[in-house]
Amino acid sequence: MNKFTRLNSTCLLIKSENVDTDQIIPAQFLKTTKKNGLGKYLFYNWRNNKDKKKKNSIFNYSQQTLVQILIAGNNFGCGSSREHAVWALQDFGFKVIISSSFGDIFYNNALKNGLLPVIIKSDELEILLKIIERNHDTKIRINLDRQKVYVAQKKCFIFSIDPFRKMCLLKGIDELSYIFAHKEKIKKFENHHKLFIFINSEPNNNMLELNSVGF
Repeated sequence: MNKFTRLNSTCLLIKSENVDTDQIIPAQFLKTTKKNGLGKYLFYNWRNNKDKKKKNSIFNYSQQTLVQILIAGNNFGCGSSREHAVWALQDFGFKVIISSSFGDIFYNNALKNGLLPVIIKSDELEILLKIIERNHDTKIRINLDRQKVYVAQKKCFIFSIDPFRKMCLLKGIDELSYIFAHKEKIKKFENHHKLFIFINSEPNNNMLELNSVGF
């Protein structure tokens, strides 16, 4: 997973609310377990009409592949738990998604894969949308360490993020890498600690001693 600290980019807008994962990437493209190559299927039904590209789709403009921030309506990424939705967004080039809320599973999948989901207040999202609609070349700056979104006219929005997820993004490590980095501590814990489980039985409480298998 790549490190994420700051980003300065133009953005694309999806004002629709409740954009689900089936709209992000349709089910027929979920047969692969590879993360690469899914960008061409992102919002496939929005971008194509009977397998022909729609000229008026913002996602079909060649210059849009350089855009790294997507601003979306409320409850983005709701629906089924397909991780491919996150992979498709990343493969298209997005590094940050800004909305007022996300589907819970999508939100967690995004963080685990290094895609930053930024939640701002609904009224702040409306302000942001209006600024971008007035000038589509407006750039947005994201500072993960400060947890702030900067935009034109000196506007600044603050967002929250779980400290562990923030640390993983800043260092560019996923959960598995984090566990492996602490494997010696885990081994030491397992070798020197024991887990005691109290089992309630009649007539007295008995204590069962087991070797620890977790941490």
